[in-house]
Amino acid sequence: MKKISDSTIRRLSKYYRSLEQLIENSIDTVSSDQLAEMDGITSAQVRKDLSFFGTFGKRGLGYNTKALKEQIGDILGLNRKWRVAIVGAGNIGRALVNYAEFSKQGFNVCLIMDTDSEKVDEQIHHLTVKDAAKMKEHIKAEKIDIGIIAVPTWAAQNTAEELMDAGVKAILNFAPISIKAPKGIHVKNENTAIEIEALSYYLTNGSG
Repeated sequence: MKKISDSTIRRLSKYYRSLEQLIENSIDTVSSDQLAEMDGITSAQVRKDLSFFGTFGKRGLGYNTKALKEQIGDILGLNRKWRVAIVGAGNIGRALVNYAEFSKQGFNVCLIMDTDSEKVDEQIHHLTVKDAAKMKEHIKAEKIDIGIIAVPTWAAQNTAEELMDAGVKAILNFAPISIKAPKGIHVKNENTAIEIEALSYYLTNGSG
């Protein structure tokens, strides 16, 4: 399979959610035109994105919503369970532990850690905060697949390196800094400040 762009993967996630909405509304079939309209793109883009992964639907009949959702879920790895660890028991870490969509989509948050001794052993929802000084031990014991960084900027790179050293190969970073990682480690930087600054730009310049 050729390398798939990040923008294609993000659109697949949008299609998945749109299909969920359609299924909830008891709609059994959908055309590429309808799916495109829901996600604000062209029908040609929908067909192109899906074509990377095989043949879906039938010409003139559209897509079966449940079947397509299942197929996209397989592509995105959402039809299996992933074990997730959060490093940082501050406001962002707490919010993520309580974020119901994670478990709904197969992401099981089963570990939260912090270096602050006042937070260690604190109960957050269903989890007890563990000491991040023993990160490698906790990561291996919980068989973690994905690490989420919710620590201050100055601690983010070191935290990422500790996660990688413990065997974690997929990291979502909420600290406002880009994480450096070797080949084979997948890092996504979720920088809310940059996104809201883009909105500020459009409002200031009247663009879009």
